Amino acid sequence: MRTINFGALLGLGLMLAAPVVADAAPQTVCTLVMSIETGAVLHEEGDCITRVTPASTFKIALAVMGYDAGFLKSATQPVLPYQPGDPDWGGANWMRDTNPTDWMRYSVVWYSQRITQAMGADTLTRYAQAFGYGNADFRGDAGQDNGLKRAWIASSLQISPREQAAFLHALVTDDLPVNPAAMAQARAIVECTPVADWTLCGKTGAAYPRRDDGSFDYARGWGWFVGWADHAGDGLVFVRLTQARESSEDSPGKMARAAFLAQWPALISDLGR
Repeated sequence: MRTINFGALLGLGLMLAAPVVADAAPQTVCTLVMSIETGAVLHEEGDCITRVTPASTFKIALAVMGYDAGFLKSATQPVLPYQPGDPDWGGANWMRDTNPTDWMRYSVVWYSQRITQAMGADTLTRYAQAFGYGNADFRGDAGQDNGLKRAWIASSLQISPREQAAFLHALVTDDLPVNPAAMAQARAIVECTPVADWTLCGKTGAAYPRRDDGSFDYARGWGWFVGWADHAGDGLVFVRLTQARESSEDSPGKMARAAFLAQWPALISDLGR
């Protein structure tokens, strides 16, 4: 029987093997589309109010914080070195010098940890509260003192799809309480994809919920794809949250992104765009 390195998928460097079972399409928990121009919600389906882990979608907020605080300098600076002991399950793209663009594109966990450790929990909390970013809780796992390493990965930091949309709307309209240059720099490193005459810029996220005994439920992974879209000046914010129903070799975030991009033309047509 084949095994999956689920610890690698979590980015924790743990080698936890579990059986592969037949794939089943993840359940869509929430789909939300908001007008950038008006802030009106044009489409909302599913549970968009319950908070869950933001996983790597937090990198968008962290980029804004990092640029505003001066830790991040540009799309290519600072370049930080991989160090032995850093999470390395992302392969070659994680085990080399990394700049902000690469950090966002390849979702490099250890680069996030460099930023959070440099800024500290108090500063991160103040930013998150000012952004309305979920519960703004950077304590991490109870009793583990690991908030700066993983508060955003199936731990203390939680955010709802509606809160994600509100944060993204503020980001793309330059309405966050930070230097406008920080918002522009953060937007510039988010990966964009053309789909049906639209350009979608967004970030995936994946993490696994905890069971009551503290272990991770690898068959119920959360998958996010969040961001903004533009077509000839028509701007939209989008949020897709899914939850897996079976274990899979694919990242829940990548599956959420693929499904959302495939459904985008029909969704836009239904909205009359």
